[in-house]
Amino acid sequence: MNASALEITLQIVLVVIAGIGAQVSANYLRVPSIVFLLLFGIVLGSDGLGVLHPNLLGTGLEVIVSLSVALILFEGGLTLQLRELSLVSGSLRNLVSFGILITLLGGGMAAHWLGEFPWTIAFLYASLVVVTGPTVISPLLKQVKVDRQIAVLLEGEGVLVDPVGAILAVVVLDIILNGDTDPMAIISGLLLRLGIGGGIGAIGGWGLGFLLKRDSLLSDELRNLVVLAGVWGLYSLAQLIRSESGLMTVVVAGMVVGASALPEERLLRRFKGQLTILAVSVLFVLLAADLSIASVFALGWGSLLTVLVLMFVVRPLNIWLCTWNSGMNWRQKLFLCWVAPRGIVSASVASLFAILLTERGITGGESIKALVFLTIILTVVLQGLTAQWIARLLRVTSTEATGVVIVGCNPLSQLIGRLFRDRGESVVLIDTDPVACQTAEAEGFNVFSSSALDMNVLEKAGLAKTGTFLALTNNAEVNLVLAQRAAEEFTPPRVLAVFSGDQSNGSNGSMKVQPAFTSQMPLKIWNRYLAEKSVKLGETILRESDLLFQQAHLKALIRAEELVPLLIEREERLMVVPATEEWQVGDRLIYLLHDPRPKLLRQLAGSEQSALVLEKQPRVEEIPVAVSIEAALEGGGDGAAVG
Repeated sequence: MNASALEITLQIVLVVIAGIGAQVSANYLRVPSIVFLLLFGIVLGSDGLGVLHPNLLGTGLEVIVSLSVALILFEGGLTLQLRELSLVSGSLRNLVSFGILITLLGGGMAAHWLGEFPWTIAFLYASLVVVTGPTVISPLLKQVKVDRQIAVLLEGEGVLVDPVGAILAVVVLDIILNGDTDPMAIISGLLLRLGIGGGIGAIGGWGLGFLLKRDSLLSDELRNLVVLAGVWGLYSLAQLIRSESGLMTVVVAGMVVGASALPEERLLRRFKGQLTILAVSVLFVLLAADLSIASVFALGWGSLLTVLVLMFVVRPLNIWLCTWNSGMNWRQKLFLCWVAPRGIVSASVASLFAILLTERGITGGESIKALVFLTIILTVVLQGLTAQWIARLLRVTSTEATGVVIVGCNPLSQLIGRLFRDRGESVVLIDTDPVACQTAEAEGFNVFSSSALDMNVLEKAGLAKTGTFLALTNNAEVNLVLAQRAAEEFTPPRVLAVFSGDQSNGSNGSMKVQPAFTSQMPLKIWNRYLAEKSVKLGETILRESDLLFQQAHLKALIRAEELVPLLIEREERLMVVPATEEWQVGDRLIYLLHDPRPKLLRQLAGSEQSALVLEKQPRVEEIPVAVSIEAALEGGGDGAAVG
């Protein structure tokens, strides 16, 4: 059907309006956006109001789908936190390799025996639904706060399985179209596409990163557009060399660019994130509008059972085998079994395959497309709308962001980081001193060494998903400025810095920046005490019976600069102590003590539940067992050396 330029223009405008409207509606109602994107597309399509006709775009639809999917997968690779993937590296490797085979075999057998599809068409369907997709997973995880291990595994699976699954689907399609069933040809075709795509993506991603680091070559207005042109250029080059290798190219390129220390990288991420939202909105509305509802109902009960087996048999089997030695508990695994919504790659590739099969006179193309969309609808609606309830039922929700990002690799930073790390929370240290960074890395910390302390470094450190930011350098002005910028850009729940109370000029309240530890924290002195091993790490639980007594003597030691409060454990949550914090009954206060005066120490030791603990110190190999305050007094007033 030939269409005028005005008709095509109106179609594109309508698609964009419908897609963005669906995103706004989903955001307001806090449901996965794909629900409204599918709904709006179906309502506006030929089986609904009949105002949206994707077929008017002709081959342009295939072009839009290809370029949009390339952009979506590049953004997925760009946003992957490679350091976090180490938490689930074994399980993720299994899902991307062994897990794909399980889904392919299980889905193919279900489609053949229950859906009554021929074996070739059944396995084509299974190859299309091995993917999950970042376009569905990422918005879902923003609404459903689950623990970090689950979130990282789902995000990694969504990004890395997409290109592998799409290439696998192309290999299966080649078998159907050409009748080539040689196993070696199948394996070589898959590996060849993965190798070509990965190689071009790695080289091209490195080239993009190299170019973006040259400020003299590119203005700020051109940087993001250069990346966009580069992504599409790399994708097209890979496609010219080998069909469907471009998907792996853009994922690898995104990962390489994301791993580069780019200036103003957060602006690139925002730009690509906005383009991805637009691409997803346009694609889902277009593909849903092109779907025949009659073809979905014509599938019959067997196809419905096929999808249910894929969800409730194949996916659980996949997760339990791939996470066998992961250390995850059964609740985490059960949640992973439930959440596997299919997304844009399944829909787009299925739509293109339906066209190719029809052109070659092979029946089953429209049925495969209908079955894939039925899978998308059921997984998105059932899993997307119930994920929050399931997460709460299984107690895998993370109600508040945890972990800490500390600027500074000094002894006090490492001590605080160790205390958080021993509680199972993530810890990232940042510093400009390479020697200090090497020392912290030797202690097992996740360290970012950077020549400049800017927002890009904080973003790479994962501050957007972290509960506490602590600026702990020797420069109080730098601490305050960094903390204020961090509060503005990333809004973590707790932002603290070591600075004098009068430095904020009354503005830190609006910035949510609190002075850490004490109002006049002599950081250099306490770091020297730690280096000299002349301090003790102590703790006391504030009891209602002697709260005033404890507070008075603790604060006397603070004023004498002989004690500095570090952390408070309250309601099973560990927090850095703000200088303005009002201590409460039941708080477990962790502090550093230097050269304690015998009289005050004996008075403090008279309180129940008070102790000096030495298990968590900067040098683990020299740590003795816990010692009480009374035992410490027997050795004199100098205090036991910290190892």
